[in-house]
Amino acid sequence: MTFQEKLEQFADLAVRIGVNIQKGQYLLINTSTDTLEFTRIVVKKAYEAGASRVHVNLTDASFERSYYENVTVEETANFPKWVVAQREELIERKGALLWIDAENPDLLAGIDSAKIGAQQKAAGTALVNYRKAVMNDDIAWSIIAVPSPKWAAKVFPDLPEQEQVPALWDAIFKTVRIGEGDAVTNWQTHIENLHARADMLNKKKYAKLHYTAPGTDLTIELPDKHLWKSGSSEAPDGTTFIANMPTEEVFTLPAKYGVNGYVSNTKPLVYKGNIIDDFKLTFEKGKIVNVEAKVGQDLLQQLVASDEGSSYLGEVALVPHESPISSSNILYYNTLFDENASNHLAIGEAYPTCYEGGKELEKGQLEALGINTSITHEDFMIGSAEMDIDGILADGTTEPIFRKGNWAF
Repeated sequence: MTFQEKLEQFADLAVRIGVNIQKGQYLLINTSTDTLEFTRIVVKKAYEAGASRVHVNLTDASFERSYYENVTVEETANFPKWVVAQREELIERKGALLWIDAENPDLLAGIDSAKIGAQQKAAGTALVNYRKAVMNDDIAWSIIAVPSPKWAAKVFPDLPEQEQVPALWDAIFKTVRIGEGDAVTNWQTHIENLHARADMLNKKKYAKLHYTAPGTDLTIELPDKHLWKSGSSEAPDGTTFIANMPTEEVFTLPAKYGVNGYVSNTKPLVYKGNIIDDFKLTFEKGKIVNVEAKVGQDLLQQLVASDEGSSYLGEVALVPHESPISSSNILYYNTLFDENASNHLAIGEAYPTCYEGGKELEKGQLEALGINTSITHEDFMIGSAEMDIDGILADGTTEPIFRKGNWAF
């Protein structure tokens, strides 16, 4: 298969499996100038699939860097109303959203963390309806990634410059199952396997999970009506979509006030163009009460202080250490990939879809049930080959779920 054929197949996957575009549907693509060649193919595929309008929002790394370098903290606390209006119309039209990421992990290195924190809070507050639509699967959405020169150089610093982007392309193709037979069939089989894992956990109905590993001793309570989900989601009209490509996880939500102990990260967290690493979070009755980080301490504290819910957890995700991405031994410096190589947790908003009947509930109702709400949702990686996870049933019986980083059943 040629490189061009792989590009075409990847674009087809994004359109027909990722957002699963329907005839007459609007598609909004958020991406950067680093992805132009690939995005043009995606737009063509979307129209061929029946999209009635495809709109592309393009950013550029230098634009974003210049913004943060030159504006005041007060200005970063503002958020454009036209961006909100665009998302609101997409929701109203029952459109689909595709993010094509080409992240430079160091884009905002050295920028005042107060500016980044203010902008994150402003965006989260202004886009509250959009976030609700995404978290509730009210619209089809998907995130994929393609290489940029800066990102490829970060992932493969020891390769000659001319080999870095091709190497990252090759790695990404493997993560999305391109080049190993029919990609669509591969994805269907993969999602069925993830569904089987989620079904198994749903039958167990664990009351708690207990994580142990070097730097980690954490107990997480699960709500009585929690649901384990896999990578496939369903919009209100029954259309299925894959929110993350790649995906290797099954996930649920924690009881907001039922997290106790401490946890350490095992892979860097890339947050708003900065790297946060070597950190440890301590929880008491669900709340993060202590933050320690050797890299990015100020930014991590800004994240945790974004709002009341950002100091609690919203997601619990299980990924075996022997997953394809982990086995590649590539550190991507990109959460989309690194979270699918590792057990992970998320700070902030919980997915209401992970609670029986949760999609129909308003914010106050979710909070009353101990389900976290927030303007943030940031995944961080905690898994390793040394991690054990026990499931604790309502009667106190303990069963192994993970041993040495992998499924115990």
